[in-house]
Amino acid sequence: MQKVLILGASGSFGSNCLEAFGAAGWQVKTYKRGTDMAAVAMGVDVIVNGLNPQNYKGWPEALPAIARQVVAAAKASGATVIQPGNVYNYGAQPGVWDAETPHRATTKKGRARIEMERILRESGVQVIILRAGDFLDTKPGGNFIDFMLTGLGKGRFMYPGRADVSHAWAFLPDMARAAVGLAALRAELGRFEDVPFAGLTLTGEDFRAALARHTGQKVVLKPFAWWLMRLLSPFWGLAREMQEMRYLWDTPHSLSGARMQQLLPDYVGLELGEILKKVTQAKG
Repeated sequence: MQKVLILGASGSFGSNCLEAFGAAGWQVKTYKRGTDMAAVAMGVDVIVNGLNPQNYKGWPEALPAIARQVVAAAKASGATVIQPGNVYNYGAQPGVWDAETPHRATTKKGRARIEMERILRESGVQVIILRAGDFLDTKPGGNFIDFMLTGLGKGRFMYPGRADVSHAWAFLPDMARAAVGLAALRAELGRFEDVPFAGLTLTGEDFRAALARHTGQKVVLKPFAWWLMRLLSPFWGLAREMQEMRYLWDTPHSLSGARMQQLLPDYVGLELGEILKKVTQAKG
């Protein structure tokens, strides 16, 4: 039986991978933060790195440190690393992003992600980056969608950017199933793979209209209160951190599904209506 170690198994990506790998018949181990990762990793075939810094503000220092710890565990065990990637690396260049798109991050979080991936790329261990946009999940996880749906019961959808700008989304149970598929293919893959997860590409208006269809009621798109974030910034660190990434809501972008389609031709994600049904029921 194939064995996988899930780091950050209580987090958004990790918890979904815990379920997906278990459902696919893998023997699943979890990691308790602060214990000897290399020792826990012995005997596993794959390490899924769902660890996030405990302090959102501490990304620039913590992410590279986590990457080095994961590399050491992978070297000790001979395991393949699956690392969820995001779109911070690309900066504010509009377009369809893939593995060939230059990394032009100007934010500290984007630069931290680039440094983390550099460490993984140069480590010598096999690494699969599964890169996705903003998360949609059925579990509470502090993702932006949690803020956006708070007024849905009253017919309001809070949106952080322009209503006509395309934005990349990933339904985490689907993304976790893709991670399982890529893990099963690891012997056929290169030493370092950057695989975009196309997920869903939606404008704010697309999202609003889909919610209206799903709920059967009128849904009005309301602008996110960025003015309030600015006022709170001197007192609330998360407000400052959220503002740093605001550009993504006004930068038209999507993720190419070509590479994943090549690797997993039979993979099919859920339709938008089914995803919204699951997400809204869970948050209802």
